[in-house]
Amino acid sequence: MDYKPPARADFAFAHRNEHTMSDEATVPRPTTTEQRADVIPTLTIIAHPNPERVPSQLRINGTLQLSRSSPAFTQLSDGHPRPLGDRYLSRSPVIIKPEDDAIWVLPGERRIEVIADGKVLTEPVRFEPADIERGVILILHGRVALLLHYGPSKSQPGIDTFGLEGCSEGIEQVRNDIRIVGDLEVPVLIRGESGTGKELIARAIHRESDRADRHYEALNMATLSAPLAASELFGHVRGAFTGADRNHTGCFVRCHEGTLFLDEIGETPIDTQAQLLRVLETHDVRPVGGSSAQTVNVRVIAATDADLEGAVDQDGFREALLQRLAGFRISIPPLRDRRVDIGPLLYHFARTELESIGMTKLLETGDQEQPWISAATVARLTSYHWPGNVRELRNVVRQLVIVGRYQTEMSLGSDLDALLRPRTEPMLEVGGPSPDIFDTLEAPRAPARHLYRPPSEVSEAQLLEVLRANQYRLAPTAKALNLSRTSLYALVEQSSQIRKAADLGAEEITAAVTQAGGKLTAAAAALEVSAHALKLRMRALGLAG
Repeated sequence: MDYKPPARADFAFAHRNEHTMSDEATVPRPTTTEQRADVIPTLTIIAHPNPERVPSQLRINGTLQLSRSSPAFTQLSDGHPRPLGDRYLSRSPVIIKPEDDAIWVLPGERRIEVIADGKVLTEPVRFEPADIERGVILILHGRVALLLHYGPSKSQPGIDTFGLEGCSEGIEQVRNDIRIVGDLEVPVLIRGESGTGKELIARAIHRESDRADRHYEALNMATLSAPLAASELFGHVRGAFTGADRNHTGCFVRCHEGTLFLDEIGETPIDTQAQLLRVLETHDVRPVGGSSAQTVNVRVIAATDADLEGAVDQDGFREALLQRLAGFRISIPPLRDRRVDIGPLLYHFARTELESIGMTKLLETGDQEQPWISAATVARLTSYHWPGNVRELRNVVRQLVIVGRYQTEMSLGSDLDALLRPRTEPMLEVGGPSPDIFDTLEAPRAPARHLYRPPSEVSEAQLLEVLRANQYRLAPTAKALNLSRTSLYALVEQSSQIRKAADLGAEEITAAVTQAGGKLTAAAAALEVSAHALKLRMRALGLAG
């Protein structure tokens, strides 16, 4: 493997904070990974049959022999080191070898099948710094998904995450910003795209402050007209305008000695901006139509996804107000720039949704033959560009949970693509994967260079025969028929002869279990569903299973 070192990629990291209220300065940052001693190539577990293992990390300081039993990944929740530990993985290792700024992945004896960015590895592959910066998704034997990326050289397992799931450098910087500014009285301006979680950060800052036990209120400025904005912020007196039939207390007075979060601050009407600036400078609030002012002590946190500096240049936003709001600036990176956080967020949202419907047993830890959340699903979602950020991910996971709660796997099959919007802009990374690289991951253990069978070649009789032979388990059925999981799900949905566990009623299940002498496997065979799906349906109906 005598190759020339690759041209070094330029990794720019934006300056995040400005502690004064002057114009935001540009601070030079190191431009290559070699110059940045605070980052190092890292493997992070983003999918595992035991959900508690997500996320766990391993720093790549030298050649690694990656197998079931070694090396140990540090569990970020408690700091404990543990190997991958899945019994379906071989002890015959996959080799991870640094060379210059690149990382080689060698399949070894191929006892563990490796899929890297959607392609089965049949020979050693070299990943350049630009690949690692983007994040390379590795699936081991269809069971465990890892992300090869640059991570902080030091991690802090077990520390307060402020409810911000993930382990990326970007989200850790946000957490650090919260720790820095939380107990201060300065106003904070949170910048980030829509759906990145700006209000979650505002609430975390409030909880870290001395005002934590005082009133917190959020106001979305984008929903308010100019007259209504002034009334909501400062209040009004009776008769101040048509319809003002009683006195109204505004947010500033209600939040006295507490925190006021002003979301979408860039949408504040220009006339209201002048009034808001005056309140921030004098701490005196005069209600609309009122003759006297009231002094208030309010910490203001503002957020925007708008280009406020551009709005200032076009006279759409007051520069003095921008500087007054930006006592401290926090920038939230978009989800597409922190791929390593997608897996942990997915498991977190799935667990939250399952708790709301009393079905957390779907995420039980243990030696599962078929995990409910598959590595292929996590890889597919990790490869997506998430224009709607964390909010969009949560909505997709909710849909997956609702549809998949009575299935053996959390998947929508081909319907998943309908939820994920196609990328409208070209990929920025030279040589980067196309958005659909993970279409092949529906059956991750398919032999290399082997095409799936067209579903049109499978008759309904053959489908039923193979399903029965495999006890209605979808994974081995797909493998036996040489179909992708997506194609198999579509055939099952189209068939009028295949029963679904979700359609079974309590009486029919009880009768079948009784007839089978309490043996769940026999009852499932009689009902023509998988034993696992039957067990899930019994739990949902409140039957002992």
